Amino acid sequence: MRCTHDRVKMREGTIINRGLEDEMEVWGYRPCLWKRILVGVGVVCSGGLLLLLLYWLPEWGVKGTCSHTSLKDAHTLLLRTTDEFRQWFRAKVHVMLAPGKGPFDNLDLESTSQLPNGDGDHSSSSAQEGLHGKFSEGQYVQIQYFTHHSTKYYWNNETENFDTYKGLEDVKVSCAGIHADHTTGLSKTLQDYRRLFFEENEIAVKVPSLFMLLIKEVLNPFYVFQLFSVILWSAEDYYYYATAIVIMSVISIATSLYTIKKQYVMLHDMVASHSVVRVSVCRGGKDIQEAMSTELVPGDVVIIPANGIIMPCDAVLIQGTCIVNESMLTGESIPVTKTSLPSVGAEAASSYDIEEHKRHTLFCGTHVIQTRFYTGELVKAVVVRTGFSTEKGQLVCSILYPKPTDFKLYRDAYLFLLCLVGVAGIGFIYTIVLSIMNEVPAKTIIIESLDIITITVPPALPAAMTAGIVYAQRRLKRVGIFCISPQRINVCGQLNLVCFDKTGTLTEDGLDLWGIQRAKDGSFSPPESDPAKDSLVNSGFVACMATCHSLTRIDGELSGDPLDLKMFSATGWILEEPTEEETALHNPIMPTVVRPPKHPVPEANQNDCLTQNMELSELTTYEIGVVRQFPFSSALQRMSVVVRRLGDKHMQAYLKGAPEMVASLCKQHTVPLSFAETMETYTRKGFRVIALAHRQLESKFSWHKVQSLSRDLIETNMEFLGLIVMQNKIKQETAGVLHELRQANIRTLMVTGDNMLTAISVARDCGMVLAFEKVIIADAAPPKDLQPASITWQYTENPTETVKDSQTVEINVEEGMCNEQQPPQEQSYHFAMSGRAFAVITEYFPQLIPKLALRGTVFGRMAPDQKTQLVEILQSIDYTVGMCGDGANDCGALKRAHSGISLSELEASVASPFTSSTSNISCVPILIREGRAALITSFCVFKFMALYSIIQYLSVTLLYSILSNLGDFQFLFIDIAIILIIAFTMSLNPAWKELVRRCPPSSLISGPLLFSVLTQILTCLVFQVLAFLLVQQQSWYEIWTPQSDACNISGSSLPLSPNVTTPHNHKNIKNYENTTLFYVSSFQYLAVAIVFSKGKPFRQPSYKNWPFMLSCMGLYTFLLFILLNPVPAIDSFLEVNPVLLLLHEVDENRVRSPRCSASPQIVCVPHDWRITLVIIVIVNVAVSFMLEILILDIILWRLVFRGNQGGNRHTESPSAATPQVSNERWASSFLSWLFCRRNKPPRVRYKHLSLELQDDSDWPPRPSSVTYAGDAQSLTSAAP
Repeated sequence: MRCTHDRVKMREGTIINRGLEDEMEVWGYRPCLWKRILVGVGVVCSGGLLLLLLYWLPEWGVKGTCSHTSLKDAHTLLLRTTDEFRQWFRAKVHVMLAPGKGPFDNLDLESTSQLPNGDGDHSSSSAQEGLHGKFSEGQYVQIQYFTHHSTKYYWNNETENFDTYKGLEDVKVSCAGIHADHTTGLSKTLQDYRRLFFEENEIAVKVPSLFMLLIKEVLNPFYVFQLFSVILWSAEDYYYYATAIVIMSVISIATSLYTIKKQYVMLHDMVASHSVVRVSVCRGGKDIQEAMSTELVPGDVVIIPANGIIMPCDAVLIQGTCIVNESMLTGESIPVTKTSLPSVGAEAASSYDIEEHKRHTLFCGTHVIQTRFYTGELVKAVVVRTGFSTEKGQLVCSILYPKPTDFKLYRDAYLFLLCLVGVAGIGFIYTIVLSIMNEVPAKTIIIESLDIITITVPPALPAAMTAGIVYAQRRLKRVGIFCISPQRINVCGQLNLVCFDKTGTLTEDGLDLWGIQRAKDGSFSPPESDPAKDSLVNSGFVACMATCHSLTRIDGELSGDPLDLKMFSATGWILEEPTEEETALHNPIMPTVVRPPKHPVPEANQNDCLTQNMELSELTTYEIGVVRQFPFSSALQRMSVVVRRLGDKHMQAYLKGAPEMVASLCKQHTVPLSFAETMETYTRKGFRVIALAHRQLESKFSWHKVQSLSRDLIETNMEFLGLIVMQNKIKQETAGVLHELRQANIRTLMVTGDNMLTAISVARDCGMVLAFEKVIIADAAPPKDLQPASITWQYTENPTETVKDSQTVEINVEEGMCNEQQPPQEQSYHFAMSGRAFAVITEYFPQLIPKLALRGTVFGRMAPDQKTQLVEILQSIDYTVGMCGDGANDCGALKRAHSGISLSELEASVASPFTSSTSNISCVPILIREGRAALITSFCVFKFMALYSIIQYLSVTLLYSILSNLGDFQFLFIDIAIILIIAFTMSLNPAWKELVRRCPPSSLISGPLLFSVLTQILTCLVFQVLAFLLVQQQSWYEIWTPQSDACNISGSSLPLSPNVTTPHNHKNIKNYENTTLFYVSSFQYLAVAIVFSKGKPFRQPSYKNWPFMLSCMGLYTFLLFILLNPVPAIDSFLEVNPVLLLLHEVDENRVRSPRCSASPQIVCVPHDWRITLVIIVIVNVAVSFMLEILILDIILWRLVFRGNQGGNRHTESPSAATPQVSNERWASSFLSWLFCRRNKPPRVRYKHLSLELQDDSDWPPRPSSVTYAGDAQSLTSAAP
């Protein structure tokens, strides 16, 4: 039983990286001799094709050559991602010898000699050589590991699984523990030992050689198929066409190699710059050594130089303060203050977490601009992560190993290609059977049957489909939108929801100070507009504004958060920072000093907190020194400082932050009773409000003691000072863009870290929420005192109540539209919630999440990870989500969305597929328009290339029936002169000038596209068969056989002169059927190209695409000319039979005239047949246009494909219906029944949900009602 259980467990696989983005299943395998022998035989028998197949499908390669085993005994691992892509990978297991099982094992290495540095490839032999002689044989520990995507996974005997070592966090050390155990640094021996596991501290982007890139590119299935085609064509003596394809392939491969190589070199240069530097490392306390940054391992203590450094690793500050530019990671050019990790208090007792303690962590790649330190003491940091485990390393990994673009178009394209392969299979069998029946030689059967496959699957398809994306990328670049993931352009065409950040995206970056409102004796004073006036200089409120910030001087200029800059500049005070020389003269740290611009101190106000217990003289300068700073934390929503005024015996603490948070930390009697009402008044008007508080510290707090205090001890029992009211103006372009998106039925919502009521006000002002629409606030509370979690539904007041018009559209419940119009009662509300409520609802009310996501429009106080989570929720109900942010705290959401648009031009834009050089949201509709144009272009090109292959397939199949084929130069003319020129010029149509309500199709397997393709195939088939049969019915026609001489038959049934002889053509290229089908099919290629090249509503009309129009007109003219007026040289090149009119008796001189004697194999036929061909072509074109334009685009689209989806159209009364409407409804019903689309349910989840909610009388919840967790029967219960 145990063996059976183990086998089942092996079959199921083991999860590694559980719960993480790169979660994978892993299976163990060991080599199997008999399987390898069988595969070897198969490779030889298949001429190497089996080896290629196993290369393309790693799971087949492993399963075909190995047998299952446990992970511990495995030699080879098979990995599969658990996401929607289910990608397979193969990894080889290596063994290394080390003196311990893990990097943080307690080993007595001090007495041993130095271990060798890890070289990144610790095989069994290399590790043994390095450790031999240092430890006895019994001390060796064999450690299995494998490498995947630049990350090493080591075998863990305890968990019986492979684990990764990220860094110091792996040992779950507390903040206090870092101070206690990791401040002296590592010995050289211990450092070398840890490097065996962590390898060199380098983000090594290896640039592959051109040879390796060439091999990888050439082994692409597409190029292998082309190689197969070229060999086949060469065997048929189609040298010219084969040479043309080889030249195109070489150009394509060279271009691809150049692009890939360039990207690798750019990424390598970006990462390599400043990645290897010299650093000072602590060795056992006081001993400091110079070392290369590549030698660093987690646990090392590095010295941060005073003149700054670009960090080569992730390290946590344990001593001193740093000013850091983190724009490389966050997109914020604002310098950030990093303080030392707490060593005492509640925060020090918590485990160190790189995300939670990021305000104390210096990240790899960020630039340390300045350091602050104590006299005689250095700024020190403990290395926590190195190499690819760092934040920068993870970013590089996401670039090196991106997830595949999951887009329905590409999945459907593969299915469509499989259908073409199926069609080719039918032709393959047909050719073999026909050839055997006609006793064709075996070599010819093989060549011609394989040739039908190369005809059916067009070799130029990938290049042609990429053209539209490349052209769109160039157009985007011209308007300042840069793209690092071109495949995402097509995805932009399907966006039906866009999330916007608020500050810096919808509103201006900077805030203007509207005014201040001080609090005194538990009530608010009237608002004041100028905090710099003389009467306020000595107030605690202005002192808080002047000191509670993270500003610093860089090159003499104040730099920092824009809000802090506005707040400080409003006071008119001056900030002075100490120089290195001044710092060295003082025993304690020299503080940053702020002071008013001129005055000596005005008369002391004994009631003012700053003037209590102070001994002042008239000459005393009013200066305040910042002793300690607790940086702003988005999780805590506040920052604070400890200051001392010159001459004061007591220190003061000042606090600034979100009003609700600040009020909760203040003594209740100091908070005005009208606090909530005042806050609501400001936030409803769209103001951003910041609260200030202060506290006088006890005299026992000394300078040094304050440096080690926890912020929790400081930020309590504060006294409320008042409110700073900032005005965040909406950008000029915002309202117009949101209106354009709304008119196009693209849903918009706001995701911001700002106050929710402020966000609601901005949403109303910019038109995201219309004036007459209700906003329902979902205020959720977690369980408390035996009470379950609950949601209180609060309806905000509408500024005006008007009748809702038919233009307000939110949710699409119609197949052909982005969002469907709905009855007014269904469209009159939006949900809004805070990050706190969002967290409670996702945990305790998961069943409500889809409903709230369907109508949620405003999300305030959202943390960065909550923004990402919201994007994932919207994607889970089948929205195609775009995210537009300024790149500061939106990186996660920008990466997770289908299309992320960063308004920051900094290096952080690497995380976003699109970056706009304009700092407003006007780029969003431009990107969607170009995406729609590129998407429609992809559909047009795919349909055209599919029809091209089918048309050629039909021609060749018909010719095979008479043992004929198209000639080499005919293939060359069709594929080069017609197909490539048309395919690449039809992609040049620019985007339509405005966004329309209708969405482009997202699937090739859809009614309109299938109808279009199938009807055109049938049309081409009918007219080719008609021409093929009709030519055989002509009175001058002679049935061709391999022994016949067609040139001896004239149009007047008179034999040609016996002096004119024709050598036998063994290929049978020159015959009436060949000529007829060549002309008919050539015109069919052009007809379907024009029919499929759609313009409005997603692209500019084709007549504005002058290269395409010139190409079509030129080809039409050329084909008509050689059809009606044959040119012997051209006919000879194309191997066609010119159809000549014999107006007079045929004699020897006439036959030998230059026009007819250019090719001695020319067969002369009456002029009437040429006119007949022109008529066939004209009727063919007319039928194609009628089917595509009149039937599909007008009738069927209007009555069927955009019709009833689940009965969500609101019906009109019979009396109100006009005869025209009644007829249209009847026609729609009949055609819907005919196409099996009547009452067909929507395909996507959010449309299903919308239909369900229309019939739910309890939704939305009623005003002031409360929903409790676990109440499954009733959604809401009335509030008491």
